[in-house]
Amino acid sequence: QVQVVESGGGLVQAGGSLRLSCTVSGLTFGRSTMGWFRQAPGKEREGVSCANWGSYTTYYNDFVKGRFTISRDNAKSTLYLQMDSLNPEDTAMYYCAAKGSSAFSCLGRDFPYWGQGTQVTVSS
Repeated sequence: QVQVVESGGGLVQAGGSLRLSCTVSGLTFGRSTMGWFRQAPGKEREGVSCANWGSYTTYYNDFVKGRFTISRDNAKSTLYLQMDSLNPEDTAMYYCAAKGSSAFSCLGRDFPYWGQGTQVTVSS
């Protein structure tokens, strides 16, 4: 059984930083494309950043380029999202997702395994 568990959300002032963590079990973490997604109230879910380290493929949505960094620790089966220069528009529920295969995608519909989400709130 695959489990995906996020942590690290919280309340931060504009310009601040947060690091989200996502621990995965039940699949071969090192071979799986992984991604971060977010959904704000009244808006559709959107891809934030995805990566497959086997193919060295990384994607960042334009709204986070230069501010967010995706990384992973295979030994800990943990994915990270370092978020810097946060602004109120980044306020959303952030979800970690595992694709379970090495094929790269950053479309939510291609990810079968999801965490419960962690709330990020940025105050102005």
